[in-house]
Amino acid sequence: MHQLIELQQQLVPDLLYTMRKRYAILHQVMLSDTIGRRTLATEMAMTERVLRAEIDFLKEQGLLDIHSAGMRISEAGKELLEQLEPLYKSLFGLSSLEKELQNAFGLSRVIVVAGDSDHSLQTKRELGRAACQVLRETVRQGDVVAVTGGTTIAQVANQLVLSASAKDVWFVPARGGLGESLDYQANTLASTMAKRTGGHYRLLHVPDFLGEEAYSSIMGEPNIREIVDVIRSSRIVVHGIGDAKVMARRRRLKETDVAAMTEEGALAEAFGYYFDQNGAVVHKMQTVGLRLEDIVNTEVVIGVAGGKSKADAIASIMRFGHNDVLITDEAAATAIVEMSEDEN
Repeated sequence: MHQLIELQQQLVPDLLYTMRKRYAILHQVMLSDTIGRRTLATEMAMTERVLRAEIDFLKEQGLLDIHSAGMRISEAGKELLEQLEPLYKSLFGLSSLEKELQNAFGLSRVIVVAGDSDHSLQTKRELGRAACQVLRETVRQGDVVAVTGGTTIAQVANQLVLSASAKDVWFVPARGGLGESLDYQANTLASTMAKRTGGHYRLLHVPDFLGEEAYSSIMGEPNIREIVDVIRSSRIVVHGIGDAKVMARRRRLKETDVAAMTEEGALAEAFGYYFDQNGAVVHKMQTVGLRLEDIVNTEVVIGVAGGKSKADAIASIMRFGHNDVLITDEAAATAIVEMSEDEN
């Protein structure tokens, strides 16, 4: 196949450019469900005139359906994208990035999506779609799935669909709330996943950060103890990854604590723990929900994070060594590989 494409490029030099452009258009329409031409032109950073010609071509091929409300991808378009995905990844270097990260961190699976989610909502949606694919393949009847909060995990929740065989699945928050927007709280995302899939959910109505006295008091409550035991029995954990300083300030830690963590080399945050460049824990918070020992013993741990700005944080969490699957984007993956090469 590669040899054929190389021969075609000699006759049609812009072959790969055209292929990538049309693939991206179909992919964006699929992620958007229904979208107007003007909005799509903005998302794709293309002029409406150029986009109109591409849309007409894709419509003629039966890959797009045009309605009064906008355009939608056809079943044939979805099938084509699914068939093209492995070739697309191979042609544009995503497969090699996946293999490099998989080998570097000893992961069972890595998925790299095109783009940089720091600058593209489309890329962040694609991270969510890829995570949904992994969950569909992984979840079993009666599983307990723990999820953290955040904007990236929200993309997973908003697109999740499970197979009919995945019955009686429970979705639970991996931790308490941060006191920020409800849309991105772990409780909200667990309930959204359950409602979208016909599953069940339990909620944890406690703050994420507690002092020693409050922690002891809350954990003494039978109802809280029961839901915490369910959370800690999770077979699957789906979590985001945060920059250490950003997450410390979101949790309103004292500036002295932030400075101390920075001095200790904290780069990343996950599960309420802060990790340095080597994946060692340098600071932890008293949090109700999943503990580090629970993560270590969890059967499937799926990390979902992207954006070049998070490359250091993602590498840090992967070096912790207890993730099974990493879903990230091209910008973060490239930066991590470059950092590894510099270190070597």
